[in-house]
Amino acid sequence: MKFARFTAAGDPTVRSGVVVDGTVQEIVGNVFETWNYTGNSYALESVQLVAPLQPRHIIGIGKNYVEFEHERPQTLPSIPVFFFKPVSTVIGPGEEIIIPSTLEQVKFETEIAVILGKEGKNIPEDDVERYIFGYTVANDVASPEYFHPDGHWMVGKSFDTFTPLGPWIETKLDTRSLLLQTHVNGKVLQNSRSNLMIVGINHMIAYLSRVMTLQPGDVILSGTPAGADFIKDGDTIECTVEGIGALTNKVVKITRTGATTL
Repeated sequence: MKFARFTAAGDPTVRSGVVVDGTVQEIVGNVFETWNYTGNSYALESVQLVAPLQPRHIIGIGKNYVEFEHERPQTLPSIPVFFFKPVSTVIGPGEEIIIPSTLEQVKFETEIAVILGKEGKNIPEDDVERYIFGYTVANDVASPEYFHPDGHWMVGKSFDTFTPLGPWIETKLDTRSLLLQTHVNGKVLQNSRSNLMIVGINHMIAYLSRVMTLQPGDVILSGTPAGADFIKDGDTIECTVEGIGALTNKVVKITRTGATTL
């Protein structure tokens, strides 16, 4: 199933729905628990999709892909490079990625985002899939100039609009060898498969659950392949994950005098 959130016919009310054959069938309720169809149906092309959920937490993992299979490490890292992103960074399809005037370096990063659907603590790795609600496309936008030299990435990942999500949540997906691509102004800059991931999705969720209690609505960003590059004002970024869809956003840099610096 494909679960989406959307607005329709100029009404700012955000609705939920299931995408089926070019339509969005409206639903009400909690998608993680109990929901029902309302009977209302909208043509997909007539609605504006928004971020497919309001995350509870956003947790990313860094340096999680190799470019070639022979580069894969023999052992997994004992402490993976995890970081938090604030929920204020979330935008949806078609919304603008805003680069503050103070930033000179901003990168795109196409990723598979995993959405948790059940509360879990100390989840066995072979039981992780039971806790996953679905998957969406993420663009883990980052400003490397605000990465701390000691390796802390949070500030550079935390600017408003720096986590586009969408277009919807796909609940049935085999993530073992999906094609991830990024087009910037129509040019392919990322073109890789998820089997080049170092720490697999099941391992990272099991690991995190030993540290913290995971909750429905938590979003885990699973890392980005080689090819992530810098973006600039006016760029159009299309992030695509096979089996889910495409997430497209335009980049706008704020240009004004007297801007406040960090």
